[in-house]
Amino acid sequence: MPNSNRKVFDNLISKTKIYLALILVLLIVICIEKPIWIIPSIIIYIAILGYAYYTTNKRKAEISEKLQGLTLTLDSAAKSSLINSPLPLIILETNGNIIWKSSKFTSEFANVEINTYLDDITLDIKEEIKKREDKNNRDIQREIEIDNKTYRIVGKFVNSRDKEKKNKNEYMMILYFIDETEKIKLQKEYKDSKSCIGIIMIDNYEETMQQLDSEDRPQALAEIDKCIYEWADISQGILIKPERDRYVYFFEQRYLEAVKEDKFSILDKIKEIDLNGRAQMTLSIAISNEGPTDKEKYKSAQAAMDIVLGRGGDQAVVRENEIYKFFGGRAQEIERRTKVKARVVAHALENLIKESKKVMIMGHSNPDIDAIGSAMGIYRIAKTLDKNAYIIANKNNAALQSFAKELEKDEEYEDVIISKEVAEENIEADTLLVIVDTHKKNYVEFPELLEKTKKIVIIDHHRRSADYIENATLTFQEVYASSAAELVTEISQYTESKIKLKQIEAESLYAGIMMDTKNFTFKTGVRTFEAAAYLRKCGVDIIRVKKWFQSDLASFNRIAEIVRNAEIVNETIGIAINEEESDDASLICAKAADELLTISDITASFVLGKLGEKVCISGRSIGDINVQLILEKLGGGGHITLAGAQVEGMTIEETKQELINRINEYFSETE
Repeated sequence: MPNSNRKVFDNLISKTKIYLALILVLLIVICIEKPIWIIPSIIIYIAILGYAYYTTNKRKAEISEKLQGLTLTLDSAAKSSLINSPLPLIILETNGNIIWKSSKFTSEFANVEINTYLDDITLDIKEEIKKREDKNNRDIQREIEIDNKTYRIVGKFVNSRDKEKKNKNEYMMILYFIDETEKIKLQKEYKDSKSCIGIIMIDNYEETMQQLDSEDRPQALAEIDKCIYEWADISQGILIKPERDRYVYFFEQRYLEAVKEDKFSILDKIKEIDLNGRAQMTLSIAISNEGPTDKEKYKSAQAAMDIVLGRGGDQAVVRENEIYKFFGGRAQEIERRTKVKARVVAHALENLIKESKKVMIMGHSNPDIDAIGSAMGIYRIAKTLDKNAYIIANKNNAALQSFAKELEKDEEYEDVIISKEVAEENIEADTLLVIVDTHKKNYVEFPELLEKTKKIVIIDHHRRSADYIENATLTFQEVYASSAAELVTEISQYTESKIKLKQIEAESLYAGIMMDTKNFTFKTGVRTFEAAAYLRKCGVDIIRVKKWFQSDLASFNRIAEIVRNAEIVNETIGIAINEEESDDASLICAKAADELLTISDITASFVLGKLGEKVCISGRSIGDINVQLILEKLGGGGHITLAGAQVEGMTIEETKQELINRINEYFSETE
């Protein structure tokens, strides 16, 4: 490699000459100022010249030896390929010292300050060499941006044998710079040209059309079509309308970010359509880019649409990289007047119970009266069908102490409520597991039981979350309902077998409705009162139920103290902390949040408390603010007016700050 050697030597000598010239100038300046330093300066400069001559010759010998050592392992063809490589390359020592550059490297980066990039590259390589346990792994790869181009840097270690120490191997590295700019552009173009598939549905189409006069319907539908087609033009997409209330939406992935940045403004435009004050149209939108084929993307969009509808509609979701991102969802759910679905579910549930040897019922962790009441309603249906049924729950629940005392008076329930351990011993593959008042995998009382059986039924009234139980045989999830107890009450009315609820069961169902509606104030529809009326006929003692919710004086004082120390954020949101750690912390937080909401000018309230290793949050709203969207970002869920969350790994103060951040995000998204 004589040419490359000469180039390295010339560079070395030229740099040395520059340094010597600078030193000479400095010594001359010193001698002019102080003539007494002339003789010492001459001596010093002669010494420097001698040292420079010695070190330069030594360095020449080292470089020559290393390059010769490198070439010992290469034949003539390989040497020629290395020198005339079409790829820019350099040879450097493992300490980062560069000893040779190819002519292609010099020309490629002639107009670039390459040393800055090389310093970073060699620093990274040295760090990786230190960390690397497998010394035989000789390859290193990096990707780096240089002068608006993307290079993949491939490093190859080669041996350089030291003549003086025959048993010691030293290493040098050859770095190849492979220009992948065009490749990356092609990959991006390929990714951008992939299709995204969306489904757009008009919520409650039939019921809304019935509220309009026949002459107004064509105009309303034309206005809806116009708005949707104009919105689809943002992404240069294709819109197909296979049904009266459904559209299929195709567009390229390059427009997906623009669609998300638009925040689905179509949701608000549709609601602004004037229907003579008789109704309001809303849309549900689901978009997915997951799957190798359009068919699989369409199936993914359908699954996402199920989640949107399970959350009450009037919102959009984008499924991307196995993550759901939601938009909208700030309107109240619209109650459906028909009970056809309740009747169909009742018959299907009855058949599933008949086909099973035993039935186990489970609610969410730290179950409230809605979960227990719903479980007792399902228990009575199973017993009426002559099946063994059990309720899986933690008996030491502070929130249900008053109810538990009443339940203990009935001997039938002595062995009905069982622990997780007993359930695991008795559950079988053909056992029917009924989940009430939740649909989230990690929020059920004992998630492990979900893997023990293939027959799962879900009865829930909460807005659907992304981590829902996917393998359910039957799902009855209606977000318009006030409570799970309301849904179970409807099911019990429509089974073919006549269900006769015991008084304690009817009262527990009534209590569940009463608690989730805050004494029939929030989220109460016509069907809520119909369910309550049916339970009243079954012998509910309203006064006794009322006593279950009474607080003792100590608890009342704690709630008053929490409310007194509340602070206001964003002008209308109250946030308070329950400082006292106790078993009933979640119950106290819920009651304090309810109490905060009775204060004028407070539109939403959040109360935090310590529950073991977790921080629990209770959120309440009068409807102007969607507390479910806020707490969903903290792993919780619920409804627009009532939601909760449990946060792990954070202190109360850290959780409070995170909650405030999420509240600010909520308001920024609405602007």
